Amino acid sequence: MKGPVSSVTPQTVHQWQLEGRTFTFLDIREINEVTVSRLTDVHIPMAFCLSRMAEIPRNHPVVVYCRSGSRSAATVSALSTKHGFTNLHSLVGGITAWMAEYSPETEVG
Repeated sequence: MKGPVSSVTPQTVHQWQLEGRTFTFLDIREINEVTVSRLTDVHIPMAFCLSRMAEIPRNHPVVVYCRSGSRSAATVSALSTKHGFTNLHSLVGGITAWMAEYSPETEVG
């Protein structure tokens, strides 16, 4: 049985930003979702995360996000258990939770 997926709340990530902590947001949503809203320019659609995993940093925390947190949890689980990533965290509630907390006027794709 696999262990729990490492996750992080929007509030914790926001605190990291305030502290100036080094981390990367990784958006794994589809192109049509990213054109509506985004937190980062780092975008690898979920279907390509395995083939493009060399592009994912391993030397600092990476906050993986999707719309609701389901796809990011699955991606973090796969990359961690099958490919040895130890620095990945799924954003709890995804970009929907982030925008509700920090940018409620922004449409979520």
